[in-house]
Amino acid sequence: MVKTNAMRMLDKAKIQYTTREYEVDEQDLSGSHAADMMGADHGSVYKTLVLKGEKMGYLVCCIPVDGELDLKKVAKAAGDKKVEMVPMKDLQGITGYIRGGCSPIGMKKQFLTFIEESARSYEEIVVSGGLRGQQIVISPQTLVNYIKGEFAPITQY
Repeated sequence: MVKTNAMRMLDKAKIQYTTREYEVDEQDLSGSHAADMMGADHGSVYKTLVLKGEKMGYLVCCIPVDGELDLKKVAKAAGDKKVEMVPMKDLQGITGYIRGGCSPIGMKKQFLTFIEESARSYEEIVVSGGLRGQQIVISPQTLVNYIKGEFAPITQY
């Protein structure tokens, strides 16, 4: 296992977490594939999405891998009129992470971050460890506290 920057940050803060690894399929970088490879409940595995608000600038959302982001709900939670996904080509420059390895922990800057409120129903959730194939398993409340995020209803149902 590779120790990622996100993991080193959690270690330094003495935050409890575990890790999971899976075999990366370059043809399928979806979170659903990652959940399947780990044998994990899809509702407990969260993908990290980066958006830009009209007024707020960049923000981050973590939602279940099979979920779909509701841009209107995100804008409302952020107190913005409109938000949109950041183009994939800009992701690394903004966050320091690549697609399939974007963690809500350890981005270049601390962005406003929303975790889908359904995460509260899990004792632990899985988020990217900052590298494809590396995952962090952590309590949702611990994650929210550490990244100074908040729970919000941001997924379409």
